[in-house]
Amino acid sequence: MTTLSATLFLIGANHRTAPIEVRERLALTSNRLPEFHAQLDALKGLREITVLNTCNRVEFYGVAESPDTVAQLQQAFCAFQGLEPESFAAICRQVHGRAAIEHLLSVACGIDSQMLGETEILGQVKDAYAAAQGRRTTGPVLNRVFQKTFQYAKHVRTHTAINEGQISIANVAVDLALKIFGDLSSTRILLLGSGDIGEKTAKAFQSRGATSLTIASRTLGHAMELATAFNGTALPWEHVTEKLGDYSIVVGSTSAPDVVVTTADVVAAMKKRRAEPLFFIDLALPRDIDAGAAELDNVFLYNLDDLAKIAEENLAARTAQVAHARQIVGEKSEAIWKQVESQAGGGSPPTATQVQEPRSI
Repeated sequence: MTTLSATLFLIGANHRTAPIEVRERLALTSNRLPEFHAQLDALKGLREITVLNTCNRVEFYGVAESPDTVAQLQQAFCAFQGLEPESFAAICRQVHGRAAIEHLLSVACGIDSQMLGETEILGQVKDAYAAAQGRRTTGPVLNRVFQKTFQYAKHVRTHTAINEGQISIANVAVDLALKIFGDLSSTRILLLGSGDIGEKTAKAFQSRGATSLTIASRTLGHAMELATAFNGTALPWEHVTEKLGDYSIVVGSTSAPDVVVTTADVVAAMKKRRAEPLFFIDLALPRDIDAGAAELDNVFLYNLDDLAKIAEENLAARTAQVAHARQIVGEKSEAIWKQVESQAGGGSPPTATQVQEPRSI
């Protein structure tokens, strides 16, 4: 049973504290996650833990026996990712008790998202919690906190216009392509990756008139399945480099740990395209497209941070709802905290001295 000395905590970094080139160093890639979870299992004093690992954040929500345990978790993460502890401390946010709940609820309802009100994050939080349950690393505190968070996140979205317009990273990316190319009906488009983001991007392209979609994935069967769903074609992964110059738009959305399109690949592709531009949209983290490609003539490269800046122009209606949403988040966070405080730290909500904010970078 969790004692009164236990600490409910959040530590992590996100798009507000770290630019994309730093976030991709923080990202826990899927092939390495099991190894890291094994290290967490061996961490003495860590009673409950859930890891939220997305394009825009790596955050740890947990219950620890003492602040020393939280410090050990941070040190373990830095060692695992090859980060200097001082560098991570400069971008890390650490809060306890009610403040941790408020942050989680803000994330789940979309007001802490890079794209205000985006809908994908709630599903990602649910997936992170389900994965933690599957590993049996949640307990009475996190179970209550996450379950109530899902309930109240739905309440926030229902009672405010925070997600009006259904802005998503895929829609912003495709709208940008539409502005640049005008008519997408004859534009050849290559999607790298057949996961959830790839599917949403394909849907967004199709809804805006695109008819020439090609899907490439490391698993050809997955590419063929997605291509069939959108009347497109599948390209074997080993042919991506040689065929790159055949497309006007290339979207990266894989979960690869390193770049899948190098600057040299783009140089070769541009020789085939002569004076025709090549437009890259990189929705992956770590990034799929080598950043150096943006320096080439007639090559245009947009990553997640670039798209977020573009999306800000369309947020006037949602921004007006932020104050209302934050008021609800504050009230609901307090309600959850009252239900778990006797098991997760007791006493009053954290004071300013209990909140460690990241330094500016």
